[in-house]
Amino acid sequence: MATHQERQHPEAPPQIVPQSLNDYLEVMTKAVFQSGMSWKVVNTKWPGFQAGFHGFDVARVAAMGESAIDTLAADTAIIRNRRKIVATVHNAQRLIELEEEYGGDIRNYLRSHGDFYGVLKDVRKQFKYMGDTGTYYWMYVLGEDVPDYGEFCNREK
Repeated sequence: MATHQERQHPEAPPQIVPQSLNDYLEVMTKAVFQSGMSWKVVNTKWPGFQAGFHGFDVARVAAMGESAIDTLAADTAIIRNRRKIVATVHNAQRLIELEEEYGGDIRNYLRSHGDFYGVLKDVRKQFKYMGDTGTYYWMYVLGEDVPDYGEFCNREK
């Protein structure tokens, strides 16, 4: 993944320029597994995630069956949360479907909702384990338009 040079805030995660749908899946998976976990734990185990999910090759992850999921659920190199592993497979499948539905470019899906909050609402429906903060993180890291983080945190829910 290529990184953007600028960051909005010194503590903000680095942004990337997505090169393929695989990058969307990798950033989404990190958001999924960071939910409720220490970022340090997730980052330490990230090489295991990259290996276990085939470098986040979206087609290979989308095709993972029960046997592959069972193997990952027993792999101490990753966080062994079976529900989140299954969610990653589902999310890979949805990314592929949405990219096809929106003319072969997932950015068309992301930009079809009018604004960030429209995307946020739909991402929660389309993908598993993607809440408000995870979606904000996902879109920010991918370089999509997001509101200022303070505004996002202080909005009426």
